[in-house]
Amino acid sequence: MKIAIVGPSHPYKGGIAQHTTRLAHHLSEVGNEVEIISWRIQYPFFYPGVQTVPNNQPEQPLFKTNRRVLSWKNPLGWIVWARYLRQFDKVIFVWWVPTIQGPIYYSMIKSMGKNRPEIELICHNIVSHSASPLDQKFTKLVFNVANKLVVHTPAMAEQASSYTSKPIIAIKMPAHLPGKPSVQDSTSELRKSLLFFGLVRHYKGVDILIQALAKIPDIKLVVAGEMWGSQLDKLRAQIKDLELADRIELLPGYVAAQDIPKLFAECDALVMPYRSGTASQTAEMAFAYGRPVIATKVGSMMEQIRDKIDGLLCSADDVDSLAEAIKYFYQPGVGKKLRDNIVHNDPENDWQKYVAVLTK
Repeated sequence: MKIAIVGPSHPYKGGIAQHTTRLAHHLSEVGNEVEIISWRIQYPFFYPGVQTVPNNQPEQPLFKTNRRVLSWKNPLGWIVWARYLRQFDKVIFVWWVPTIQGPIYYSMIKSMGKNRPEIELICHNIVSHSASPLDQKFTKLVFNVANKLVVHTPAMAEQASSYTSKPIIAIKMPAHLPGKPSVQDSTSELRKSLLFFGLVRHYKGVDILIQALAKIPDIKLVVAGEMWGSQLDKLRAQIKDLELADRIELLPGYVAAQDIPKLFAECDALVMPYRSGTASQTAEMAFAYGRPVIATKVGSMMEQIRDKIDGLLCSADDVDSLAEAIKYFYQPGVGKKLRDNIVHNDPENDWQKYVAVLTK
């Protein structure tokens, strides 16, 4: 088939751009003619952060046909590229921020006319993490002009079904990790150091993790990732109030692929204290580096992490539950046992299943 993917790719940073690029490669490898229609200007000026990767350094092998042409502020461009997309058999739209993408995607799909290609949505979120009535309106509009939705957890499928009666397929998101992680030695001694990795937003629950750490002596924490909005100031104030400055290190800013191995090599486990979530590759990243995961029971973590086998699961938005999980991890022999039980899966089988769903 001739397939277009409308979504972010290099030089935009983060897991969604990486997923889009890897998807294009895998669709192409099975014989499809594929193009990425990406963004020249993806977000408005009020986006609280740097949008592109440091030094323009690719985190995945670049895809051969990557057209950076869309702009959130150029409706004429939406129409021009919608007409270009008429020549394809299938157009896959990458969905995650309804208030930005909603009007753009809806306009593009409607502009293709009645004889438009098959329209599929890959949903990394259903609505944004701070959903507004406008989010919900655009989600319903776009979902109901698509032919099929692909989501990454059963919970997302249930949420999506409240917006549309169109077919919804839930399938595991394949790993699309930056670079090629090397598995660390599982026999090394624990360092009494934990890691939070990734974009820091309220729903990620880093403040809960800091409160939990205040209940446990001696354990250190590194928080590495871009800080959303005022999160950096809030975390600094919290750390000061709890007198934890000697045990918590903040490393604000996007972490480039080449800097990731050192972070995981120097921690005992990754902690994902999310209040809510959909699907995340961060747990898969930890396993790739031979590190267990302590996480809350939200989103894909319940499927990715085997409780008391290769990680620990605890209640969301619950300081005491998280603190107890961390204490348990550091009981004699537990951390090493969880490391030893990590299974290093080849993601290629997951990608084959994923591509089969999208091309059916």
